Amino acid sequence: MRKLTRLMTQRYDRALAAAGLNINQYSLLRRAGIEPRAIGELAREMGMDRTTLTRDLKPLAAAGWVDIAAGEDARRRVIKVTAAGRRAIAKAKPLWREAQDEIEGLIGSAGTQRLHAQLDSALRRLQSGDAR
Repeated sequence: MRKLTRLMTQRYDRALAAAGLNINQYSLLRRAGIEPRAIGELAREMGMDRTTLTRDLKPLAAAGWVDIAAGEDARRRVIKVTAAGRRAIAKAKPLWREAQDEIEGLIGSAGTQRLHAQLDSALRRLQSGDAR
């Protein structure tokens, strides 16, 4: 699984390089772009720990693609995608789609659907702690 993950990441990263993003950054921008959200909330949604997410957000903030500000509570930090970040998403989305289509072309539509179903099942079991 790790080898598959690396190969997939490499394909997406190559495609997204033209937009100045890697797949992790693109995923973070897309998820954060839905609505402003707390770092902890986004970390849970992405399956990351808060410190990793905070580290991964630094280059996005430095590029001006996200703002990280204090929330209602001073301990809570909220991520908001900026206008520049929305433009980066718009530039990257067709590149991501091309990579997605290429991968599906190689694996096949039915194979892609099976893979998604197996991954969804594995995620549910791992997140619930069910090792069956």
